[in-house]
Amino acid sequence: QVQVMESGGGSVQAGGSLRLSCVVEGLSYSHFLLGWFRRTPRKEREGVAAVGGLGTTNYASSVKGRFSISADFAKNTLYLQMNALKPEDTAMYYCAAQESFAYYPVPPLGADEYKYWGQGTQVTVAS
Repeated sequence: QVQVMESGGGSVQAGGSLRLSCVVEGLSYSHFLLGWFRRTPRKEREGVAAVGGLGTTNYASSVKGRFSISADFAKNTLYLQMNALKPEDTAMYYCAAQESFAYYPVPPLGADEYKYWGQGTQVTVAS
């Protein structure tokens, strides 16, 4: 049974930083996809960042250069470091995971690629 749980959301002023954490248990870390998504009342779920089993990463164009995805396998934890935050980054952020033996030179940002989801953590960026 794979379990996914996010934490680290909160409120911050524009230009500030936050780091989201996601504990993923029950997943084989040698074969996986891990990703961060976000959703607002006005926008469908959007892929933000993803990492594949060999360490390849992918970012949405809207966050490239500002957000960074990383994983600490010893702690079963995925991170999303968010810098230079903007009001338009305000959303519910979700962590997602999938067991996969495929090699992803560009890990996908489509939600359909992921089977296991957390409950979400709210990020609010004030202008």
